[in-house]
Amino acid sequence: MTRIFLIGYMGSGKTTLGKAFAKEMNLSFVDQDWYIEERFHKTVQEIFSERGEQGFRELERQVLHEIAEFEDVVISTGGGAPCFFDNMDFMNQQGDTVFLDVSPEVLFQRLKVASHTRPILHGKSNDELKAFIVNALDKRKPFYSKTKYVFSADELEDIYQIKSSVNRLRNILGM
Repeated sequence: MTRIFLIGYMGSGKTTLGKAFAKEMNLSFVDQDWYIEERFHKTVQEIFSERGEQGFRELERQVLHEIAEFEDVVISTGGGAPCFFDNMDFMNQQGDTVFLDVSPEVLFQRLKVASHTRPILHGKSNDELKAFIVNALDKRKPFYSKTKYVFSADELEDIYQIKSSVNRLRNILGM
């Protein structure tokens, strides 16, 4: 039975690498945010607006416990999921946890392009976006660093880098 949790900041490549790795290893793939949206028929942003952060984090925790029952799966967690309640300890007990470590510079480049699809980033200048990323990483690193494995995910920009990253992840996990 295989259960792998991919953890990291938004734009770190959890979904990109997770889908490619799951396909290569013949595992299922679950994106926690997508799962929440499908289950509740609302976007994460809508749920956040309706319930507030505390309400969303409680729902996120409940869903994490649900999907942690799945077997032979790669799970892409929400970027903040490891930072609340006992979620990080819980994931470590349930399977392998991998922190996708990406430099702030690479995150900036990825998120600058995607800022129109991520409401929390919308309207930020380049300097504001850079500062936002660095500040958020500083707050989250203590939680992210509790993972069993740290994986450099700076290189996920094309099919060749993704394939190479899949192979590196496979080696790190001993699969």
